Amino acid sequence: RCGAIARFAPVMPAIRDFAGAGGPVLGICNGFQILCEAHLLPGALLRNKSLKFHSFRANIRIDNAATLWTAALTPGDILRLPVAHGEGSYYADASTIARLESSGQIVARYCDEDGTFSEAANPNGSMGGIAAVCNAAGNVVGLMPHPERATDPLLGSTDGLRLLRSILLLPTHGASSAPEIVGPLSR
Repeated sequence: RCGAIARFAPVMPAIRDFAGAGGPVLGICNGFQILCEAHLLPGALLRNKSLKFHSFRANIRIDNAATLWTAALTPGDILRLPVAHGEGSYYADASTIARLESSGQIVARYCDEDGTFSEAANPNGSMGGIAAVCNAAGNVVGLMPHPERATDPLLGSTDGLRLLRSILLLPTHGASSAPEIVGPLSR
């Protein structure tokens, strides 16, 4: 599976230690695959149901805005973000899915424009339309869509900025409050 070899990269012990100490870790697309294979997140990313590579925009609905990576969002927010993957179908056993559901660890799901889940809106066959999950502490998030590719009107969308603004809300250097957001991310 994708990410299986990368989990043995020399940097991974440092990432595990950082995440274990509460440090913010975000895995986008291949990064999500690696975080699952490294057991920093539950589940695995499997071959798309269609067995084809997909590259287009998909809608996701934010289900958990209480993570370090979604703090600038509200549950129910819908973002339209690029997806580009061949192995993006989230899978976990039934007991893991039930635990993720009950503990609020499903961060985002693929959805229609109105926020409802449908198989047609699920680009890869992910269980329950899952597009993003987090660890129990909420500091490690894996996300298949690419918010970094939706940050400017020239890229076709600025919806990625809505998610990436959360980075600016992270307390830094022991600060007890988030820094003021200025510049293009403040819009």
